[in-house]
Amino acid sequence: MRMRKMRNLEPRMERCAAYRIEDPATHKGAWRNLKPDCTALWVEVGCGKGKFTAETAAANPDVLLIAVERCREAVVVAMEKAQAMGLSNVFYIDMDVAGIEEVFETAEIDRLFINFPDPWPRKKNAKRRLTHRTFLDKYCRVVRENGEIHFKTDNAPLFEYSLEEFAACGLQINALTRNLHEHGIVGIMTGYEEKFHALGTPINRCEVVCKPFILPPTPKKTATEEEE
Repeated sequence: MRMRKMRNLEPRMERCAAYRIEDPATHKGAWRNLKPDCTALWVEVGCGKGKFTAETAAANPDVLLIAVERCREAVVVAMEKAQAMGLSNVFYIDMDVAGIEEVFETAEIDRLFINFPDPWPRKKNAKRRLTHRTFLDKYCRVVRENGEIHFKTDNAPLFEYSLEEFAACGLQINALTRNLHEHGIVGIMTGYEEKFHALGTPINRCEVVCKPFILPPTPKKTATEEEE
């Protein structure tokens, strides 16, 4: 997520320090110690400014929610939301999701959310998409078997690409819709989602059941794709 640099970033981060996990690797395999009575561990990757994060945590007080976002300017805004709401079941990590296996143990997560990720539309950047098979391989290692990935996007090409990736990895797809709010608002919306829904843009969503799989080879690029 791209945001303008904040001159007062560090003081704002300090004021929200209780919500920030500075050394997440030390919690690997023991995240539930942050909330011993939690019934599930949920993780959101790319939480942005955290509207969905905070509202999901508030609506599910028995769940421990960990939000991952590499943009520190976005993370501080997200933490300020949680602090203003007085939440005690959500924490934040400012890191790249590519390192998810370094901070979560095998099968430690019950549910993972991917909401409106960067579509990286150029084919040469496909490996950067958070639903590329190499990322799916990482998720299915840290999410328990039969745990779920909940995926939402307004970008139709990314959604179709993602469905192909899920299928290539042999993952079961449930609750698939290409127009989530067609008959009224469904579930908690992100700030980004609210804006695009107001413009009449259909929201795509599905749930993917995690299981161990052998990583399929990435299709070779054609000469045309190499140039794009």
